[in-house]
Amino acid sequence: MGKNLQPPAWQSGLFVVLRMLIGWHFLYEGISKLIHPAWSSLAFLAESKWILAGVAQWITSNQEVLNTVDFLNTWGLIAIGLGLILGLFTRWAAIAGTVLLALYYLFLPPFIGMETAAPQEGNYLIVNKNLIEAVMLLLIAVSPAARKFGLDTLFEKHNSPND
Repeated sequence: MGKNLQPPAWQSGLFVVLRMLIGWHFLYEGISKLIHPAWSSLAFLAESKWILAGVAQWITSNQEVLNTVDFLNTWGLIAIGLGLILGLFTRWAAIAGTVLLALYYLFLPPFIGMETAAPQEGNYLIVNKNLIEAVMLLLIAVSPAARKFGLDTLFEKHNSPND
């Protein structure tokens, strides 16, 4: 009954690699937005056609709100990316990343009849990279194996009752 069910080292290693790859994706997306001062979420939000279309219209109609959303998006991507790469606050970074990707998905889902005018990098129907990456981040959030080999392990050891 009281068996310690640790995953094999290779599974933990794969979780860590997955965490770091997704972290790199978030970090790079954030930095690319940061170094391109003309970048704005305006074009993406203007394409919104589903349940968050009204929210997108409100954001794009107010320059101050749009600037705030752009700032939060850029720095959120950077913070989430760093958290995942470093394994620092991994669970929270993964949850925040899931929420952000879910918002991207809900603003512009890949449903029939909701094609966008903007060029896309693939052809999707219901499932796209945002949905897949969000589910992977949920897996990272609930998996202790994904928190190995990161700064979280320093805090866990420091705060353990056996010290």
